[in-house]
Amino acid sequence: MLEKINVQDIVGLAKKAGEAIMEIYQKDFEVEFKADESPLTEADKKANEMIVTGLEALGLGIPVLSEEGKNIPYDERKDWEYFWLVDPVDGTKEFVKKNGEFTVNIALIHKEVPVLGVVYAPALNETYWAKKGEGAFKEQMIADKMQTFALPKQQNRKEGELVVVASKSHMSPETKTFIDEYAVDYPLLTTHSIGSSLKICLVAEGEADIYPRLGPTMEWDTGAAHAVVIEAGKTFQGYSIEDGYFPHLYNKENLLNAWFVVQ
Repeated sequence: MLEKINVQDIVGLAKKAGEAIMEIYQKDFEVEFKADESPLTEADKKANEMIVTGLEALGLGIPVLSEEGKNIPYDERKDWEYFWLVDPVDGTKEFVKKNGEFTVNIALIHKEVPVLGVVYAPALNETYWAKKGEGAFKEQMIADKMQTFALPKQQNRKEGELVVVASKSHMSPETKTFIDEYAVDYPLLTTHSIGSSLKICLVAEGEADIYPRLGPTMEWDTGAAHAVVIEAGKTFQGYSIEDGYFPHLYNKENLLNAWFVVQ
């Protein structure tokens, strides 16, 4: 199945959804709140419709699980071999704040593991993508020209230096403790805060060394960037204080992610 998919088709779909998102972003828009008090905007709904329609138009018969889609019972999805995992606007809080740090996330999951992922930040004009066996890449504007390069980029760290990326809107006490413990061995530790799945992508890129997320996220928040991490040669693992590291898997009965660490 994977060989039938051109990752650039998915990149194009994410960018098309991003165009619609930016039209809404640049005007006044209403904000609704879901049952869990998370924000929902017209952009989430419009982008979701475009992405789901675009994925179905590929004619591959792969089901879609989206944050803004219908609730699909576990009994129905537990036997899926492949499925698309979509977050049409990841970082809606950042979208509402209009700080640009939100993304379109589209992932393909095969037997609990991401094998393709596209993360597009329309306000920043940056795109990350990866497909199993083909590597991970980033496209961004440099010197007024769109340029593409493979991930990770080479970084030169000083002795004792460590760059930690953390959530802008969700810094938990456990995450702060985790970072403080690293600071003992890395006196030059710095923390960079940014919204959405861009945090994960910064580690894949090599701009950050570690991203601990000891707080709640959902599968659609991480699937696309997880694929980029894998192809960039980094690790994305579940984590608990009691048990340490374990595999971070998808299509669980409960779609809430365990805590995780990307490095």
